[in-house]
Amino acid sequence: MKKLLIIVVLAAIAAGAYFMLNKPKEPIAGVAAQETALIYDGEVTKIDTATRTVTLKNKDGETSIVAGPEVKNFAEIKVGDRFDVVYELAVAIELVKVKNPGAPSEQVTTSTTTAPQGDKPGMVTTNVITAVANVDAIDTVKSTVSLKGPQGNTFVVKVKNPDLMKDIAVNDQVKVVYSEAIAAVVSTPTAKK
Repeated sequence: MKKLLIIVVLAAIAAGAYFMLNKPKEPIAGVAAQETALIYDGEVTKIDTATRTVTLKNKDGETSIVAGPEVKNFAEIKVGDRFDVVYELAVAIELVKVKNPGAPSEQVTTSTTTAPQGDKPGMVTTNVITAVANVDAIDTVKSTVSLKGPQGNTFVVKVKNPDLMKDIAVNDQVKVVYSEAIAAVVSTPTAKK
């Protein structure tokens, strides 16, 4: 049996069954990346309340996780419950010129939401990264803009609304908003009919 101490992920055990990503306000140029991935799914097979250890089983075998004190509603976990960890990423590009250009920068805002008292444990942690990027190239034929981020990474964005390209030029700076979330949720499986 694999022994896995995932206090960070278990700290993320508490949200509702869904989560909303913070989305930037108009004008939106396009989405550079959007992905959702199931990181882990398993069924609770054993619970040791003395050590706060939960044993999970999936197609890859058994895994034990120690739930730290930050995991609320531990007593609500039952054998047979489902445990799912989901990751979601969305990158929205706002083609809005930065008013006071300077060096490319980045700001991170993190928020955490947990399940209410009495519900199954769950948590959603969302990071919203707002960065200023330099416009390296504009292709009006393909409706794309090439941007260079704070770490020097370059990426090309397909612009949904070509009118947004009228007000920008090479060497302008624009806002880029990344939203990523990780949700860990314990849920009761639906009864089979």
